[in-house]
Amino acid sequence: MTVYELKKIKYPHMKQIINTVNAPAAIGPYSQANMANGVLYISGQIPVDPATGKLVEGIEKETHQVMKNLEAILTEAGMTFKNVVKATIFLKNMDDFAVMNDIYASYLDSESYPARETVQVSCLPKNVDIEISMIAHQD
Repeated sequence: MTVYELKKIKYPHMKQIINTVNAPAAIGPYSQANMANGVLYISGQIPVDPATGKLVEGIEKETHQVMKNLEAILTEAGMTFKNVVKATIFLKNMDDFAVMNDIYASYLDSESYPARETVQVSCLPKNVDIEISMIAHQD
């Protein structure tokens, strides 16, 4: 049982901060995720390997790392990608869309794709090529 699951039993409607060592620590004044009333709000994840603290490079490796970071946070909250209801993807270059999209889809169940938008931006933290945030809901 995760720390969150134990707190949920005692305080089911309170906001809970979700953090895990299996995803990179926040690089600013924010939490990896917050849970409130059964909804998990995951902050944007960038391709930092939590074991080394270093960025991975190249859109393929970056996308896989971001998805692994998101999965670690979902797991800490007792959820999986099947619980995700909304994703927001930021790309520096829309030419990376097809590669990112194939990798992103490989982590999800095709029967439960979340709502999503993908937006091209001019710059992302630490000059990475991708950032993804998610919202998930407990079943």
